[in-house]
This record gives sequence, C-alpha cells and structure tokens, in this order.
Amino acid sequence: MKKLTKVLALVFAMAILLTACTAGPSESDLKYIQDKGTMIVGMTLFAPMNYYEGEEFVGFETEFAKAVGDKLNVDIEFIEIDWNTKEVELAAKSIDCIWNGMTITPERAEAMSISTPYMQNRQVLVAKAENADTYKTADALEQVVVVAEAESAGEEVATSDDFFAKAAYTAVDSQAKALMEVSSGTAGACVVDYVASIGMIGEGTDYEDLVVVETEEFSPEQYGIAFRKGSDMTEKVNEAIAALAEDGTLETIAKKYKLEALLEV
Repeated sequence: MKKLTKVLALVFAMAILLTACTAGPSESDLKYIQDKGTMIVGMTLFAPMNYYEGEEFVGFETEFAKAVGDKLNVDIEFIEIDWNTKEVELAAKSIDCIWNGMTITPERAEAMSISTPYMQNRQVLVAKAENADTYKTADALEQVVVVAEAESAGEEVATSDDFFAKAAYTAVDSQAKALMEVSSGTAGACVVDYVASIGMIGEGTDYEDLVVVETEEFSPEQYGIAFRKGSDMTEKVNEAIAALAEDGTLETIAKKYKLEALLEV
C-alpha cells in the first residue's frame, strides 16, 4: 500500500508539472507574487551562492535575489529544496523560482521560463590534493568512485563525458555532500560547479584537503533563474538584473564573493 501511495503521488506531481509546462500560468505570475508580497526562492546550500556564516544566511545568490526583490518591491523568502524535484516544486507553486546557480540547458529552457544568463560556469573534477596528479586521465579513474549531485550539470558530465567512462559513478543529493564524500574517502573524486569550488574547497574552508584537478575543462555553461513556463515575472526580473548591472550593484556583490570575473551582464 505504501508503495502504491508513493507511485500515485509521483504520478500526480508529474501531472502538475506537465500541465504547467504545456499550458503556462493561468494568471499573471507577476500579479500573483506581488499580491502576496513575497517571492519564494528554491535553492540548495552551497557556498558562495547560498550558505550560512554562523546563523547568518549569506551568499552571492542570496544578496542578488534580495537586490532584485528591492527593485520589484517584494520580499524574498528562501526555501531549501531537493534539487532532483525542483521543476515539480516550481509547477506546484511551492516555490516561485529556482535561483541557485542553475545551469541553463535546452531541456530546462523548453520546460520553464529562464532569465537572462548572468554568470559563466563550468564543471570541474575535485579530489584530495594527494590524488590530484593521479586522476588526470580517463584510465586513472577506472573503478574510482566519482560522485555528483543528482540532476545537476555535474551528473550530466560524469555520466556522458568519455573522461569518466571507466569510473564508478554514484549520485548524491547535493554538491556539499559530493565534497563530503571525497573528503571522507567514500568517493575518490566528484564533479561540481567551478563556482562551488571557489567557495567550498581549499585554504580557509571545511575542505582544505581538496583541490580542483587540473585537467580538461568540462561543460562550459551559463547560470539563469527559472520561473514557471510563460511567466511574466521573467521579464521584470530581467529588467531588474539589467538595472543592477548598470548601477554597479551586481558587480559589488560579485566582488564580495570573488565571482566578478564570471559575470555575464
């Protein structure tokens, strides 16, 4: 009975997603968000995008979203989500947007409305410093456990790039978990966002023993903010992004997190 209930719940959730993706919002998304006065941002925790310093919630995306909220006169509420079900959460209106270093892909652009690209990124291989010189070839990764966040650009690379053809791939539920697995020795290496590597590994972080393996660059990409398909909120957020870029606010925020060189606007 429990198994049947789970199946029915999944079918129902997917039906909501399919309806939202094909029909678009039944009302103005902008009006819906402005009427309630809050835009709910779906995100996962990873530095330097959204994370805690002690009890304070900080990060580039955190400050960026709040700055856009100020432009649109709405409050921003952050909710941690399962990245694997982000599209379902968005379609069900549990969240109003996905704003968390989300890679723009053709599939996502087809299913959702995505903002102007605002940041460059790529995927990188991360390992313990002692293994960095070893894991520079596909042959060296034979039977090595490689992890990445489920449904992420890192997973796409780890499961489709020939460099990882001989590796033993395993999905985990976040980029932070991927790094934890490598640091603990449960995995030999992981594939994560280059942006995540800036904020989460090396000197002064929780993962001082981890480094980016200097090998080929994987999957050059761009970040965008996802809204429901057909959402009129996308245009308003694009206008706010342009204004923040023009007045220097976006660059100021990016410099705080050492990301200014990656800005696209």
